[in-house]
Amino acid sequence: MGDILAHESELLGLVKEYLDFAEFEDTLKTFSKECKIKGKPLSKTAGGSLRDSKSLTIQRDLIAAFDSGDQKAFFASWEEHVPSSLRDGDALARKLEFYLHIHFAIYLLKQPVGRPDKEDLDERVSYFKTYLETKGAALSQTTEFLPFYALPFVPNPRAHPSFKELFQDSWTPDLKSKLEKFLALVFKAGDTPKLFTLYKENGQSHKEMLQQLHQQLIEAERRSMTYLKRYNKIQADYHNLIGVTAELVDSLEATVSGKMITPEYLQSVCARLFSNQVRQSLVHSVDFTRPGTASTMLRASLAPMKSKDVPLLPSLDYEKLKKDLIWGSDRLKAFLLQALRWRLTTSHPGEQRETVLQAYVSNDLLDCHSHSQRSVLQLLHSRSEVVRQYMARLVNAFASLAGGRLYVAQSTKMLRMLEERLREEDRDTATRENVLGALQKLSLRRPLQTAMIRDGLVLWLVDTLKDPDCLSDYTLEYSAALLMNLCLRSAGKNMCAKAAGLVLKVLSDLLGHENHEIQPYVNGALYSILSIPAIREEARAMGMEDILRCFLREGSAETARQIEFIIKQLNSEELLDAVLESDDDEDEDDEEDHDSMEADLDKDELIQPQLGELSGEKLLTTEYLGIMTNTGKTRRKGPASVQWSGAEPLRRPVTPGGHRNGYPVPEDHPASPQTARRAGNSCGPSLPHARLSGCRRGEPGASSSRRSGSGVRASSWSADA
Repeated sequence: MGDILAHESELLGLVKEYLDFAEFEDTLKTFSKECKIKGKPLSKTAGGSLRDSKSLTIQRDLIAAFDSGDQKAFFASWEEHVPSSLRDGDALARKLEFYLHIHFAIYLLKQPVGRPDKEDLDERVSYFKTYLETKGAALSQTTEFLPFYALPFVPNPRAHPSFKELFQDSWTPDLKSKLEKFLALVFKAGDTPKLFTLYKENGQSHKEMLQQLHQQLIEAERRSMTYLKRYNKIQADYHNLIGVTAELVDSLEATVSGKMITPEYLQSVCARLFSNQVRQSLVHSVDFTRPGTASTMLRASLAPMKSKDVPLLPSLDYEKLKKDLIWGSDRLKAFLLQALRWRLTTSHPGEQRETVLQAYVSNDLLDCHSHSQRSVLQLLHSRSEVVRQYMARLVNAFASLAGGRLYVAQSTKMLRMLEERLREEDRDTATRENVLGALQKLSLRRPLQTAMIRDGLVLWLVDTLKDPDCLSDYTLEYSAALLMNLCLRSAGKNMCAKAAGLVLKVLSDLLGHENHEIQPYVNGALYSILSIPAIREEARAMGMEDILRCFLREGSAETARQIEFIIKQLNSEELLDAVLESDDDEDEDDEEDHDSMEADLDKDELIQPQLGELSGEKLLTTEYLGIMTNTGKTRRKGPASVQWSGAEPLRRPVTPGGHRNGYPVPEDHPASPQTARRAGNSCGPSLPHARLSGCRRGEPGASSSRRSGSGVRASSWSADA
């Protein structure tokens, strides 16, 4: 009781401080009144005085400096009173600070009366450039801020279309409002009551620490058990080895006395040195009377075991399968689609997978050649979301294989239904991802490219890519790759020319997107469409070269050369060379790029079997087993390798999967998103991209310099701007 009385005043003060902070005004009055009646003293806490005139004065001074354009006074007070941990660690604070620097940089240009002082204007531009090169460089990978890195290099920002928003009457008041709200939150957060601090430090932090320590203990125990098993195994092997060594020494001594070593004895010794698996077949399969046999077997036991032949999967009753896919319940349809997909995705690459695909195609599993009103293909428009998604996944798996693409490409009905499904999915769902992935892989084939362009897919992709931050990585990557493949065709370029301004705006925004996997496709599409004179004129009018030059010196020499190719194309006066590509020729080679089955096809499964319910291979082999007719299939030859210079933008279609694997792309064939990731892992020439800093996998190291310090000579803003 004595301890409580000794600290009672301080405890009551903590309660009063918290009630005041949380604005419990009536409760605080009642609490203070009751303490006074009972004669309980209330101590003054340090936190209670932080919401006084001092913080209000600081806020007023910052707002006044903002209004008057006093850059030095504002940022001196900003850095002094706003905690560095908040300025550097909070995304909202960093974003606000970036726009505040823009506000002060263009402050003189926005004054309605008189010409701005040139010396003062140059000083503000220099201050903004210094910020971009240092602290502001951290935001150089964000699409929202990308155009503003060209601001110091534009002679007349007021007339530039990229900075039109900055000079609107509403921009400065909106920024001021955001600043006032931010300051109010900052100074209120600085008044955190001591009671809350004590709870946070001694409550939650201890709980998190205990959880962390418990997790570390579990992990340590698991590692300990693993190491103990290894130690026991090594110790047993050591004892066994000592025993065998002692016997061999005795045998050597016996040979000195003229005693012979029998093959049976040698066999028994060697058997003790081999693993259990080898030991079982050793007695009957090895002739130890031949010289060198024992030593050869011992050395061979250390060599890695060769993989066994992969057996073919059982054949299925496809007639019954397709019947249940059409007439069965939605749950059965989903499990069947899942099992059929797993057969493709989990089978071993080579003869086993090729045999599965051959069986699917020969039995027309997807009903691509069916003319009946009810077909498996119509599952893409099922009322069940799970069935639609699982059908899209299966089609995507087909499109991941060259043989599957050939099968699907023979059906114009399939392409039409995929395009319809793509447009009907109004959200970025897994169904849309898989439909988009399938279309992108099918765009490797020229006849399907032609159909997609004719059906208006180019402008749909451009419209989708307008807001890349709302898209999943998969959708963003495959959309960019599909757009590039279609833009490589003359018809695709002409389609872009109908909305040149929008297409160029979307592609320029994507140049600095944080997802660097899309850069090869963005660069390739940009380079391709700039061969159209009308698009070049539009690009020049919007200042495309200024934006491109921001990237020029920011990466490796290879990256700079790629950007130079695009700038050279931009400044070219040549007409489109019709000889480079003939859209009349829809023929294509039988050989395509390598198969590429991505792991995303089986991610986030929606259904799980209940007790007693069959799924996967067990469902297929139990309910749909057919006559064993599987035969081996002759393996296709790989495509001829095509040499490509990494210093140039892509000029042939690819797929992201094959591109990432570093597979060569046939001369007359397009790109897909599996082609780009894997190429980045190789040591060969990297693909074109327009990163701001850092380097892609497999590239020479990029310069650590930032965009604003790229060495591009800045043009001073005219005082008449």
